[in-house]
Amino acid sequence: MADVHSKETRSFNMSRIRSKDTKPEMLVRKFLFSQGFRYKLHDKSLPGKPDIVLPKYKTVILIHGCFWHGHEGCKYYVVPKTRTVWWTDKIRRNSVNDLKSFYGLQALGWKVITIWECKLKTKQLLATLNSLVENIKMR
Repeated sequence: MADVHSKETRSFNMSRIRSKDTKPEMLVRKFLFSQGFRYKLHDKSLPGKPDIVLPKYKTVILIHGCFWHGHEGCKYYVVPKTRTVWWTDKIRRNSVNDLKSFYGLQALGWKVITIWECKLKTKQLLATLNSLVENIKMR
């Protein structure tokens, strides 16, 4: 099935999608900072350029959008009805890259914490953030 938008409209829509400084990422960053954690962002020297790097704890935090990273069983992961094959291939490639980054980081001795966008919604936000702090401090 063809795209429902013109090439120019689709290009404009896609250009508005952020890969850094997303709302979920900003939520986690502000919370961590308020709890006294200091971190680096998108460290290019590490596999996959993790969203948040906590060198003191040798921990990285990956914040995944449910749609873009194919969060199975999540209500926010719905494959579009147009260009379905293209989208499933795109999301599959993202998932493969996620795994490569995860194992690459672990091989370098980093603790990897993944947070899904859906876990940062209002009902689960506080529990997710509190559990994150506990997980960071555990070694």
